[in-house]
Amino acid sequence: MKLKLIMVVRLATLTIMYFICFALVSALLVSPSSAQLAPVEPGATVVALLAVSFLNTIVLAYVILRSRWGGWKLILTIFFVLYGVVTVMTQIETAFFVTRLPPGMLPRLFLAGAVIAALFSTLAVLILGKGKPDRTSDEIHSRLHMPVGEWVAKLSVIVIAYLILYFTFGYFIAWKSAAVRAYYGGSDPGSFVGQMSTVLRDMPLLLPLQAIRALLWTAIAVPVIRMMKGQWWEAGLAVALLFAVVMNSQLLLPNPYMPPEVRKVHLFETACSNFLFGWVIVLVLCGWRQAGREPA
Repeated sequence: MKLKLIMVVRLATLTIMYFICFALVSALLVSPSSAQLAPVEPGATVVALLAVSFLNTIVLAYVILRSRWGGWKLILTIFFVLYGVVTVMTQIETAFFVTRLPPGMLPRLFLAGAVIAALFSTLAVLILGKGKPDRTSDEIHSRLHMPVGEWVAKLSVIVIAYLILYFTFGYFIAWKSAAVRAYYGGSDPGSFVGQMSTVLRDMPLLLPLQAIRALLWTAIAVPVIRMMKGQWWEAGLAVALLFAVVMNSQLLLPNPYMPPEVRKVHLFETACSNFLFGWVIVLVLCGWRQAGREPA
């Protein structure tokens, strides 16, 4: 009972720390100018940020507590994962799709994300009691040792899987929304094939961009797969939750650049597709047969 109470206190503390870090850094670096596209309700923002802080804390705490690593190695890994998922992967698409940001806002978003990730990853590892390096059998439990040819084959499968998930969910969920089409200034051709033809004609760089993003997603997943204790499904669950929850929880936050209807549709679309894709990466790279042979 005492251990459970201690854990609850630690998680509550981390939730508050995430809230404070996000609020302060955002206020200093990414506060929107007066030329906002839409008003933002302060009360709704506070409630949404509390929800984001809680959800991200729970997922990251699970990953940290079930990690074989500790100390600076774990801190740097959590920073890499948190910054990659929350900022890099998100803002790559912002740079491609959103043309309404104020000048200089995108670099400030990248900088703010790095500061928040650095602060929270350090606090989380220390508060959860993983500040000391774990020098046990990193090699005994090592995963993902495979020939170069196998890596190439598996990465190819991952890229194809991501492109299928990205464009099918994007069309059948996001693009079927009138609010989304109005926001991006497009129309529904009436079929998936027609939509893909339009994408290839009007945005030829989108397909290679998403192929690159698939490889970046995989790069983020690799250290998580390697450091997680337990069987293959624990690594799969960790990656899936990081991709679906930590990345997409930001869409709960009101912002002056994206209407609520668009955020809600994108939240459902990307949370579902990213959750599935997280499992795909672990199954393709690691698989239950290989991971299941490892001791917990």
